[in-house]
Amino acid sequence: MITNLLRINRLIFELSKSDFKKRYLGNYLGIVWAFIQPLISLLLFWFVFQVGFRNMPVDDAPFILWLACAMIPWNFFAEAVQASTVSVIENSFLVKKVVFRLEILPVIKIYSALFVHLFFIVFLFVMFLAYGYGFTLYDLQILYYLLASIVLILGISWITSSVILFFKDTGQIVAMLVQFGFWLTPIFYSINTIPERFRFLLKMNPMYYITDGYRRIFIYRQWFWQDMKLTLYFWAVTISLLCIGFFLYRKLKPHFADVL
Repeated sequence: MITNLLRINRLIFELSKSDFKKRYLGNYLGIVWAFIQPLISLLLFWFVFQVGFRNMPVDDAPFILWLACAMIPWNFFAEAVQASTVSVIENSFLVKKVVFRLEILPVIKIYSALFVHLFFIVFLFVMFLAYGYGFTLYDLQILYYLLASIVLILGISWITSSVILFFKDTGQIVAMLVQFGFWLTPIFYSINTIPERFRFLLKMNPMYYITDGYRRIFIYRQWFWQDMKLTLYFWAVTISLLCIGFFLYRKLKPHFADVL
């Protein structure tokens, strides 16, 4: 399946662009809304916690930079997972009437969310440049963490997008888990504020590895292999989810048309 996805990558890219434009069709600001909403969310948290509560710099980094490093990858994860969960349902006409590689439907949603995420990665670099942080070799790791995010999301998406056809409550459960996941991931608070005996529970969340990874790039200037134990754990969980998603999607795919 992975090989097939790589072969038709251009088709996926074109369908993703079409999906991205379609979501905002008819709005006066069009696709601008895709960038406005996450930006407002980021600015709101900055205003509440830095202006309102007057949070001090975290690890010698301005709070807005420290917050943005985690908020931006989390927004990509949340948007991609929730959109891809309903990807098969939204494209039921393809399932029922056309010979189509159904495994790419969640991938199209992931690519669509990726367009916005790439913009905010550039936005993040600009923010750090404005605060006097220059480019370093550590910045090249953004490609690694981007790949890690996509693989994690793909595994989850294949699971949720296939299960939702047979268990309609999956969409609500995913939305609830994403909401809980936001507060259980150290995004606007430091993991060092949590009692040490409970920190391992937060680190079990794969998104901790991604959000902490962005901070390692931009703030701490560390390589991902400097915490090899966490890296191995993340990839063990991610590859497991990908394999489960692959086999579950392939097993249930022949029945999609029957339940739609």
